[in-house]
Order: sequence, then structure tokens, then C-alpha cells
Amino acid sequence: MKLNVNAFAVTCGILWGFGLFVLTWWIIAFDGATGDPTFIGRIYRGFTISPTGSFIGLLWAFVDGLIGGAIFAWLYNLILNRFSRTEA
Repeated sequence: MKLNVNAFAVTCGILWGFGLFVLTWWIIAFDGATGDPTFIGRIYRGFTISPTGSFIGLLWAFVDGLIGGAIFAWLYNLILNRFSRTEA
């Protein structure tokens, strides 16, 4: 079964973006908004453990998930086409 590349990419972007957004607010709820740069902040420029940083991370993670999901679905379909059996 082939994957729809566009739908899979958007789904991955939404899940990755909101996952980082929720994780950031989870940390804010228990440790407070520190504003300290994190490891993810080195990759996603502008991301910090703060309310503003959570929205910046949401945007970066959405784009990252979108690209990663599209590449994964494209490779999956490519491999599926190469190794699937065709019956005559």
C-alpha cells in the first residue's frame, strides 16, 4: 500500500510541531520559563523554554516534520515499487 506523500508529510509536521509545543509547556508548568538555550535551541534558532520560544519551536518543528515526513514517504514508496511483485 503506497503512502500519500503530501498527507503523510503534513501529518508528521503537525505531530512533531505540537509535540515540541506541548513538551515545552510541560517543562514551563513544572520548572518555569527559564529562557535558557537548550540543545534543541541550537538546531531550531530562537527556541527557548519560554512561551515565545514554544511558538518558535512549533514553527521550526512543523517545517522539520514536514520535510522529514515527505522524504520518508517518498523513500517508502520508492522501495515498495522496487521490491513489490507484479503478477502477469
